[in-house]
Amino acid sequence: MSDGLTSLVKKLDSAAASDKSLKACVVFLSDDPDLEKRLQAFIEKENVKHVNFGIDNPAGPKGWNIAKDAELTAVFYVKNKVVANHAVAKGGLKAETVDAIIADLAKLK
Repeated sequence: MSDGLTSLVKKLDSAAASDKSLKACVVFLSDDPDLEKRLQAFIEKENVKHVNFGIDNPAGPKGWNIAKDAELTAVFYVKNKVVANHAVAKGGLKAETVDAIIADLAKLK
């Protein structure tokens, strides 16, 4: 868990806590057998209450065409229509990137 990802998750958690219509989910694309334990420890340490977590295979969901070289892909959608999409290169999840992603929450209303 990078500092940038921790910041993003905490901001999503805060947004979902204050807006009950917002549903947040973070899906990790990995085949790491220890990831589930590490995620549980992260959730407890950071006191995350309003973000759901999932683990999928490294290729991601079929048909989503997730960029393989991206550190993170953030997708916001309303009624099955994508309204914002951020693909962040490795090492690019910095404070300003997190802020830009969070700013797009406004597109969900």
